Amino acid sequence: MPVFWKKVFLWGGVAFLIYFVAFRPDGAAQVCRSVGGGLMAMAQGMGDFLTGLTT
Repeated sequence: MPVFWKKVFLWGGVAFLIYFVAFRPDGAAQVCRSVGGGLMAMAQGMGDFLTGLTT
């Protein structure tokens, strides 16, 4: 993919993110909570796995 299109998609994503946060702050907060919860679950699973390896 040419560099031009990468920049177009990047700036389009940034513009959409700003629009989403500005006009749907509750929805944006819920997305952040969901993503954070998923990351925490993955980190917990990795910690459980590593604990299982050492015991």
